[in-house]
Parts: sequence; structure tokens; C-alpha cells
Amino acid sequence: MEELLRTNDITLIPLARAVLEDEGIDSFELDVNMSVLEGSIGILPRRLMVRSDELDDARRVLREYGVKFEG
Repeated sequence: MEELLRTNDITLIPLARAVLEDEGIDSFELDVNMSVLEGSIGILPRRLMVRSDELDDARRVLREYGVKFEG
């Protein structure tokens, strides 16, 4: 698994996951429980992971949909 994006924006991960799912790319969200523990004040970022062989396709798909992320 490779990190596709890391964000404190609570709306970005669900959007990215929906876009990737539509394209048949599986993703997995990390650090969800850590974010809950800190009280949902947005200090700790969440990470979205994809399979290593799908990383380039996932980045391309998100860019095509206008999803802004670093990477």
C-alpha cells in the first residue's frame, strides 16, 4: 500500500474514496481512530492508501476530477 493523500480536511477523503471507487480503484483510510481520539478538532491528518500498482492511476483519476491534493 502507498499513501495517496494525507489531509485534515474531513470532506476530502470521502470524496476521493467515492471517485476512486467509481473507477474501480480500492482504497483504505488510515488514522481514523487517532482522529476520533483527538476530539475531531482536525489536528491529526488522515491518510488514504491505495495499492502500489494503482498509485499512478489513482493520482491521475483524482486530478481529472479536480480533487486537490499534494503528491
